[in-house]
Amino acid sequence: MTKNGARWLAGGLIAVCVLLIGPSAPNSFSIAKPLPADAPEEVVPNRVMTWNICNPCGSGQNAGRAAEIATYAPQVIGLQEACVGDVERIRDHLRYLYGLVYHVEYGSVLKSWSRCGGVPWSPGGFGQAILSAAPMTDRVTVEYPEGGSEDRGYMAVTTLVDGRPVRVFNTHLAERRQESFRAKQTAVLAKAVARHDRTIVLGDFNAVPDTAELTGMWGLATDADRACGPSAVGTCEPTTDWRSKFDYIFLRGFAPLKQDVHLTPYSDHDLVQADLRRS
Repeated sequence: MTKNGARWLAGGLIAVCVLLIGPSAPNSFSIAKPLPADAPEEVVPNRVMTWNICNPCGSGQNAGRAAEIATYAPQVIGLQEACVGDVERIRDHLRYLYGLVYHVEYGSVLKSWSRCGGVPWSPGGFGQAILSAAPMTDRVTVEYPEGGSEDRGYMAVTTLVDGRPVRVFNTHLAERRQESFRAKQTAVLAKAVARHDRTIVLGDFNAVPDTAELTGMWGLATDADRACGPSAVGTCEPTTDWRSKFDYIFLRGFAPLKQDVHLTPYSDHDLVQADLRRS
């Protein structure tokens, strides 16, 4: 049996078990959504992804989100506006329906009952998450001193990309009309990024490339979109439903082979994926 056939057989068996045991069973799953014929059968080395997964929010989107991720099977994934419970379900879907196994670390900066459920005295964590096919170490979560309309921050982990340790950052900056807050936030982030020679910075920066608040990042790193830069005349591919580029894969010590932006019905942000090589 081929690997692809084994994957679909496993997904079918899980679906049958769920039907037999019932919806009260722990870790129950939806039937696996079909993937394109050319979808990878295993995690793709040196492929990274960033995706703001909220709006629409809610656990009803998790099966579709997992299928979107499995279509490209990146080695490292940065999620923003992520509830811990939703990430757990996405991770389980990826493992048991698509055979893709990830470690996960969280960078929650809010406890949000309205967004993430739970009970009022113990609401779900909300913020960032990083999934990696390789183990992660040295996780830090930093809340920006000034978040704007709500708390914002970044998380960072050390993992392996191209067989070498790399510091991976994942962030979500203040909302679109809060430029002064974003400028202060990128100053904090850039200072941390500058300490490392090999870094991948994933995130929703809520700012187009030529804005002043991104100057510090452009001074340290390049975007995985090779045609994109801080010049207002650049040809940066948009990454949101309102056709602005807000989502970035900033690189230090790596060069992009290609970047692709994928429209998705599961968020108002597009899914951004890049293949890298050591520079």
